[in-house]
Amino acid sequence: MSSTQSKEKFVHEVFESIAPKYDLMNDVLSFRQHKLWRKRTMKRMAMKPGDTAIDLCCGTCDWTISMAQASGSGRIVGLDFSRNMLERGRVKVRDVGLERQIELMEGNAMELPFPDNTFDYATIGFALRNVPDLVKVIEEMRRVVKPGGMVVSLELSKPTWQPFKSIYYFYFQRILPVLGRLLAKRYEQYKWLPESLITFPDHKELARIFRDCGLERVEARPFTGGIAALHLGIKPRQEKGDSAHVE
Repeated sequence: MSSTQSKEKFVHEVFESIAPKYDLMNDVLSFRQHKLWRKRTMKRMAMKPGDTAIDLCCGTCDWTISMAQASGSGRIVGLDFSRNMLERGRVKVRDVGLERQIELMEGNAMELPFPDNTFDYATIGFALRNVPDLVKVIEEMRRVVKPGGMVVSLELSKPTWQPFKSIYYFYFQRILPVLGRLLAKRYEQYKWLPESLITFPDHKELARIFRDCGLERVEARPFTGGIAALHLGIKPRQEKGDSAHVE
């Protein structure tokens, strides 16, 4: 088994096992800030009525639902490789009456089952650091959006200023796994999640990767002292030129 296959199998097992407590642990992991980050991201995306989107690694579908509500009538697809996460997302979708607009499917973010130029938006929330090949995922997102469409990542990142940086890493690496054991009955899984951030690019490096994947007008916006970061880029209408804006 290759290292890519090994990571994919391990991550799949992690998310299948933590699905029942995923929403609770998101609150714990982000200091309850993830909803605010998503709200700010949606404002920057500025979706219009009828816009279409695919939400990769959609989990329990909070972002998927937000986009469906913003679009009103456009096709919204939520894709995840965890059946347990999708089942919890399906309940949320049904509870808000969006079964006809939102299509949920089990699938691989590195091999999207859609033709080129299908969607206005491709998003991935709090999952890019967990995929075996983040470049391949970004390239797939770029492929399936229309020319002029937007690729968006909202992800945990690396705080940049002290003393907050030291405090956060202590919490993330030492306290979070213990909370995972107490609240979700999972220790090793929540011990691994902080480790997944160690080798993940910081917000400036990830912006460079977005540009290298052929996206233009790339933006990187840290949130809450760098705990999280929004990255977005536009698929060129013509295959030439590139520009970037990094804050």
